[in-house]
Amino acid sequence: MAQRLDKWLVYARFARHRSVACDLIEGGCVRINRERIDKISHSVKMNDVLTLVIGGRARVVRVLGEAEKRGSASLASQLYEDITPSEKADASRQPLC
Repeated sequence: MAQRLDKWLVYARFARHRSVACDLIEGGCVRINRERIDKISHSVKMNDVLTLVIGGRARVVRVLGEAEKRGSASLASQLYEDITPSEKADASRQPLC
């Protein structure tokens, strides 16, 4: 299983459109397994850990699956597991994006 990062971000509802997903990726706001990604065609696989900075807020998610199209919010939430650390533990870190 592998899916383009830009499509996965849209299908998982982290971005409303692929152009927004592309802007996030090219802007350095996405990391996969702690590695900064700047290619929109990069593949995501099951169990990859994504760190996303969206709206000034960092989120860390583990990829659980892929989708064929953008679906409902409940279906999108099945594509990932949110493993974002608590805000207290994360307060001393510098922003990623």
